[in-house]
Amino acid sequence: MKSPVSITALASLSAIGSNQKQIWDNYQNEDHFITEKKFDSFSAFVAQISEEDKAAIEELRNSDPKYVHLDDSVLYCIYVSRKAVKKAGWESSDNFGINIGSSRGATSLFEKYHKAFLESDIAETLSSPTTTLGNISSWTAHDLQTDGPEISHSIACSTGLHALLNGVAWVLSGMASKFLVGGSEAALTDFTIAQMKALKIYAKNKKKYSELVEKLYPCQALNLYKKQNTMVLGEGAAVVCLESGVKENALAIIKGVGYATEILEHNVSISTEAICFQASMKMALGNMNPNEVDAIVMHAPGTIKGDLSEVKAIEKIFGKDVPFLTTNKWKLGHTFATSGMLSIELAVLMMQYQQVISVPFVKELARPKQLKNVLINAVGFGGNAVSVLLTK
Repeated sequence: MKSPVSITALASLSAIGSNQKQIWDNYQNEDHFITEKKFDSFSAFVAQISEEDKAAIEELRNSDPKYVHLDDSVLYCIYVSRKAVKKAGWESSDNFGINIGSSRGATSLFEKYHKAFLESDIAETLSSPTTTLGNISSWTAHDLQTDGPEISHSIACSTGLHALLNGVAWVLSGMASKFLVGGSEAALTDFTIAQMKALKIYAKNKKKYSELVEKLYPCQALNLYKKQNTMVLGEGAAVVCLESGVKENALAIIKGVGYATEILEHNVSISTEAICFQASMKMALGNMNPNEVDAIVMHAPGTIKGDLSEVKAIEKIFGKDVPFLTTNKWKLGHTFATSGMLSIELAVLMMQYQQVISVPFVKELARPKQLKNVLINAVGFGGNAVSVLLTK
């Protein structure tokens, strides 16, 4: 990157909470926030937001007649965006840009409207405007009353970090001095879970996956010895405020960004040594010595191949001096587009408190003496990888 970009505020909503103290407290223990949910014809492990946060979302929904018919993915985004912008001290007159991504978009509403159409052969009036992907950023911009550029996009599970890449590009170009970026996902629906099950990557119910742990950890993300796939879906939203240069109130500085797409042999595959991750990490590091990286917050979806290929890619870049490795999916599930942004949040919190968060069922890794430089990875179907280098 030709110049640094500051993260001046962040806010999130996920299974582990919606305020920074609560979130950090929940990272301190070895508990996970994955529960079993009953769907129409099956049950599955999921990571849902708390009842308290659900009530807050309903209060938001009922606060404006126009919000009543919005999808949860939109409301989640509005909820966290209000918090982030307030923390950053931004005003609507700043005309900041907005780029919020979502892998699935208005999942619940789309399924609801499609089901009604199959039954009646008539589409409901609001079925189109409330299910378009642009719906997320446009409603967030409406709520925050900014006249800046608004962008929505979808590129699978790396969507949130791609939004960050785009915000960085806008800020560095001088076309905008401030950008709100992130991801939002509310896809815990029958059809979505069924799709993941069809791919045979989803965690199976009521089974202890490792004899090394006393607790049941449905998602065994970063356990390289697991015998079956253990991905679990979560829901939530996360956004960060970006500003050009190094700001006094910066939570972290974006020092480098990297991205890559590899040619795939299968729609959902990734190469054995994750070539896309190798390329994206190299780009993010730039001229920095890899030994200066203190920790990596991995994508690690909880699948056998996904976890192992990312580790192999890291070993290719860092050799014998692999940094401290961690992930949060064992605790809050895989939140699709939001996952990379929740990893950004974890990285920022670790740097702020100078404390790493370990994965409880993984052999203890050597802890770094400091947390100054942290690398964050995300990848999605299609082999599109993103890496972001944060420094304190």
